[in-house]
Amino acid sequence: MPRHLLTSTPPKPTPGSIQSPADTDPSAGKTHTTRVPARRSLIALFAVLLVAWVAIAGVGGPYFGKISEVATNDRSSFLPESAESTKAQALIDEFSDLDYVPAIVVLENKDGVSDSDRRDLADLTATLEDKELLAADASPIIPSEDGDALELILPVSTDTTADDVEQIRSTIAGTFPIAAAAAGVNGETTDATTSADVYVTGPGGFSADLSEAFAGIDGILLLVALIAVFVILIIVYRSPLLPVIVLFTSVAALSASIFVIWHLADAGILLINGQVQGILFILVVGATTDYSLLVVARFRDALLTERDRVRAGLKAIKGVLEPIAASGGTVIAGLLVLLLTDLASTRALGPVAAIGILVAMCAALTFLPAALIVIGRAVFWPFLPKVRTETTAAPKKGLWNRIAEVVARRPRTIWIVLVVLLALPLLAFPQFKASGVAQSDFVLGESEARDGQDVLAEHFPGGSGSPTQIVVAEDQLKDAAKAVSSLGGVESMTVVANDSPSGSVAIDDEGALQAPRGGGGPAGAGAPPASPPAPTEVDGQVLLEVTLSDPADSLAAEDTVTSIRDAVHDVDAEALVGGETAVDLDTNTTAEADRALAIPLILLVITVILILLLRSLLAPLLLVALTVLSFGTALGVSALVFNHIIGFSGADPSVPLYAFVFLVALGIDYNIFLMSRVREESLRFGTHKGVLSGLVATGGVITSAGIVLAATFAALAVIPVMFLFQLAFIVTFGVLLDAILVRSLVVPALVHDIGRRVWWPWRKRIPVD
Repeated sequence: MPRHLLTSTPPKPTPGSIQSPADTDPSAGKTHTTRVPARRSLIALFAVLLVAWVAIAGVGGPYFGKISEVATNDRSSFLPESAESTKAQALIDEFSDLDYVPAIVVLENKDGVSDSDRRDLADLTATLEDKELLAADASPIIPSEDGDALELILPVSTDTTADDVEQIRSTIAGTFPIAAAAAGVNGETTDATTSADVYVTGPGGFSADLSEAFAGIDGILLLVALIAVFVILIIVYRSPLLPVIVLFTSVAALSASIFVIWHLADAGILLINGQVQGILFILVVGATTDYSLLVVARFRDALLTERDRVRAGLKAIKGVLEPIAASGGTVIAGLLVLLLTDLASTRALGPVAAIGILVAMCAALTFLPAALIVIGRAVFWPFLPKVRTETTAAPKKGLWNRIAEVVARRPRTIWIVLVVLLALPLLAFPQFKASGVAQSDFVLGESEARDGQDVLAEHFPGGSGSPTQIVVAEDQLKDAAKAVSSLGGVESMTVVANDSPSGSVAIDDEGALQAPRGGGGPAGAGAPPASPPAPTEVDGQVLLEVTLSDPADSLAAEDTVTSIRDAVHDVDAEALVGGETAVDLDTNTTAEADRALAIPLILLVITVILILLLRSLLAPLLLVALTVLSFGTALGVSALVFNHIIGFSGADPSVPLYAFVFLVALGIDYNIFLMSRVREESLRFGTHKGVLSGLVATGGVITSAGIVLAATFAALAVIPVMFLFQLAFIVTFGVLLDAILVRSLVVPALVHDIGRRVWWPWRKRIPVD
């Protein structure tokens, strides 16, 4: 590189050199000249980078709407092969060549079910069969004992569950006489009662509601996040152009990330769900903007001492390369720990988020500097940074100078008082309930499936339509049935019998098969057979189905399944218990195990990296301890809000892990931004002056970055899913707490109080204060 690009002394004009009008500093009264070939080559390189990123954004942009195509919200698909419900499902599939999910239609008529109600349900079944929306034959119409409700179980394809259920609901709303409020289809009068309500619930209904909740993830979520970031950047920069460039940097990074992840998911290498998809959008936008804030701050500082925009840009890149690479690398290392987890959705978050962070770093270190250099000072219009000269007045003391003075006066008092205040919410930490929530609580706001589940539980056994399935040896069937029937929470049992008209045979409490009574269909019933059909046997095993008293998605039902497993395994150690409730139980159990494994490993990885970066043992340990304290405070406050203000029933076991990953891993970003600058200043001036200089230099950037990241994560709350709402609240509160309070006051005060000893044991190069 030409020497004149690396020195602040402008070279004398030489033949072949020209003046750069764009870099003339009127306030300095001087012009600057550069060599044409070098300048043109560098600007050409930056222009190529700009074109390349625009092309990347153009190629990746269309995949915004396609990423949902490779995402799935089927919880069973994320379980490891070692899970009992996964093993059970593999055997259950052998009892039938049909692959379907039950969607339960429940009709409630508080005036009593009429013959018209029954005919209408029968007609609905025929219509759905004509439309080929059913994966198998519908169940017989099942009346409730109180005579006020009817139940119909519709098998829908697992591949198109959400779409099929929406078509079923549309068919009910558009052509079902009961839903027409006493006016028949096409306006013809019918004898249908207006007091009947029809709902589609069960696993199929909940799947459709969840898919609808995630429908806004490609549009409204990203729009809200970008608008929030744009408003913040306008306030921070007071420039109309710079926020647009920073936002384009974020969108380009997101486009590239989605392009890569879509192809990995399409190839089956990654398995993602709606939650991971939403987090990817938010994480890339937030991280890219955070890194961009550092780049812009360094570029602006460089323009105060450099007349040439190219030299200023190179100086800015040099200044941010190490902290961005270090912070991004630390976050990526922490995220990749998730590859060791068993739940596929959690395991996928690691590489998905790591790819997003890597691309965010690349965009912030290539596209943004190129844009800043090509545009020059004009990017800050109307407040153009001017080169300072000897006659330039010293800048007035700003907010961070005053904060640094406060920290210098009473460092010990500040950090002790604030640590005590941060520790108080830890008293509520045990109240954070993260053992799982009912599937009916997943979706916030209106949910037809949840309303239908309430009606179903009022008139039928709670687990109706979603039985717990037990694969047991044929010669152990009777003993297994007796063991299960003795448990609380069990309503009834059947065993699969393909020769039976209904496909199953009831079993009494003693484990004896009961002869079916007629066909049970709407057309009437025939005489009962002399003896019950034999259970269907596959490789010496039979399939026992247990209807639970509690709703299949409830925690009470999960407790019952745990008891069933214990009882059945005592009879047949090789028996396997599966079904929807078992899947939920295994998912929660696996998530809890992943949480216990990942959190300590992430802490260990981050601590080791900080030790290497800061070349100290004491400082990294203190920083990690404060980060964990900040996380605990956020979780304690969240417990109070969720339990006593909002009234949530609990949280998914993965919520604390996801919150920990983003609060700790991203919180370390701010540690690195601050402490790398503090160490740099401490090597020159000593620790006391170094920490104050570092605080003044990075305080504004870190606070702005924290506000931006908090705003982007807060955008997750627009998706009406409990998991994302809870994650949005915890991370938003935690990031603001960390960036504004911990990094701005607690860490500087603590480091100032400890002094040079904070760099122990490698402190020889640090001057004595």
